Amino acid sequence: MEKLSMQQLNRISVDEFKQCEKSPVVLVLDNVRSALNVGSIFRTADAFRISKILLCGITACPPNAEIRKTALGAEQSVEWVHCADCVAAVNALKADGYTIIAIEQAKGSVMIDKMDLSPYPKVALIFGNEVKGVDDRLMD
Repeated sequence: MEKLSMQQLNRISVDEFKQCEKSPVVLVLDNVRSALNVGSIFRTADAFRISKILLCGITACPPNAEIRKTALGAEQSVEWVHCADCVAAVNALKADGYTIIAIEQAKGSVMIDKMDLSPYPKVALIFGNEVKGVDDRLMD
């Protein structure tokens, strides 16, 4: 099987991405340590046309060489904002009508492939620190 090159994928331009309709999903990165992981999230958000990424706490922000290394330009297309206080950011999303879902291994959690997001018009998915996971205050 032949892999497609970036040109063959017909990826839309940064300007086209900014103008196109987005998924009503916001990603919240809660103190993610690795800038390479942040870049990967940017690439994934670009692929799924996620509306925004909130980079909270110690999470690295563009411009950053390690983010750029894995994002492959997606850090320029996907809207992002840095929030010092993740709890305040999530509370603001809740006030704006977002359903908040933590992606975490916890008692009573639902496997991600079993989740049905269709009943929720706006969703915020929280991804936590690579070692400590999602902050307990957010889990509550």
